[in-house]
Amino acid sequence: MAGYKHPCVYCDKLVPPDARICPFCGKADPAGPIRCPVCRNPIEKGWKLCSHCGLPLWITCQKCGKETFLEIKCESCGAPFIEVCPNPKCKIEQPPFGAKCVKCGKPLR
Repeated sequence: MAGYKHPCVYCDKLVPPDARICPFCGKADPAGPIRCPVCRNPIEKGWKLCSHCGLPLWITCQKCGKETFLEIKCESCGAPFIEVCPNPKCKIEQPPFGAKCVKCGKPLR
């Protein structure tokens, strides 16, 4: 582990700065920055595409129908973008933007 630990943005427990998953609450990218769910490259709010893999970073919210930046929830209505890993040993909640689970690597669909 390199560097000082940072508080998880979800549960405030201290995690390594390069953690992909919080070991306490199980959420992805606990120490930031926002990362592409496919290639894990850092992304910035407002970008149209990931600068590394080209993943579109704007999606249409299934609840309100408005276009919103890829994050944990819709910027317009606040509806969460959550998909649960189908692996019975994992079951981590994560944004539904990648083809594989960020924790165990199993296919999401």
